[in-house]
Amino acid sequence: MATFEVMLKDGSIERIEGADTYNQEGPLTTFFRTDDDRRVIDCWSERLESIRTVDIVRIRRASESY
Repeated sequence: MATFEVMLKDGSIERIEGADTYNQEGPLTTFFRTDDDRRVIDCWSERLESIRTVDIVRIRRASESY
């Protein structure tokens, strides 16, 4: 599992830990945890957090060693 760092327009950084992937869903960008044997977003994926897409400046995969 990965950790994503999301920089927002206000300069703050949100860390989403345990997410494998993300996808835009309408006005939101949603981060998901998937099963180890399934690397796709499907009905078994767990939604971890959603952020308004217009508020996002940058998304990057980060090291979990913080």
